[in-house]
Amino acid sequence: SGGYSYLYEPLWWIGMTAMILGEVANFAAYAFAPAILVTPLGALSIIFSAVLAHFILNERLHMFGVVGCILCVVGSVGIVLHAPKEKRIDSVNEIWHLATQPGFIVYSCLAVVAALVLIFWVVHRTEQRKMLVYIAICSLMGSLTVISVKAVAIALKLSFSGVNQFIYVPTWFFIVVVIICCLVQLNYLNKALDSFNTAVVSPVYYVMFTILTILANMIMYKVVYASG
Repeated sequence: SGGYSYLYEPLWWIGMTAMILGEVANFAAYAFAPAILVTPLGALSIIFSAVLAHFILNERLHMFGVVGCILCVVGSVGIVLHAPKEKRIDSVNEIWHLATQPGFIVYSCLAVVAALVLIFWVVHRTEQRKMLVYIAICSLMGSLTVISVKAVAIALKLSFSGVNQFIYVPTWFFIVVVIICCLVQLNYLNKALDSFNTAVVSPVYYVMFTILTILANMIMYKVVYASG
């Protein structure tokens, strides 16, 4: 139905709790490795989602789906093996400096505007391609989430080592961005999963999310990667 009745389902909350636990580990990974390396490794979740949907939800995974999952894994391995080295970052202010460069500001504005257009205009005027609209919204917000999550993860790592990063305004700005983007992603990903086949939604979301995340990181960290 596309509504919010799933909020009354205990099984949904169990799944959400499990996902949060997994994302906590993913969150920690961003503090120790480049986002362009961590994100593609999410291909493993696509395989598990597709297989579980096939056996538990009776959402049949046909040959094209199997080939698509294999290609996701092969592409992810290729990206991981050839991921550029990332320069060490010693403060959130360094990330803030990179995030306020003209290139990334333009990307962020385009991503936010595109998401708003999809939310307030396109999603109400399409039916057959609504899944792609939902996933596009999640992916656009997800690319900004990854940048902000990495900043917050580094802030926590540095703070635990004795260099408090929570006295800086950029740290709290990134935290607010993470919260807003995660809520938007959660809402529209649930809409997509509520209305469409999980075995289809998961691979499409993974591919679109990974492409936009890598693009955002290339734009933001291009000077860092070049110097590394």
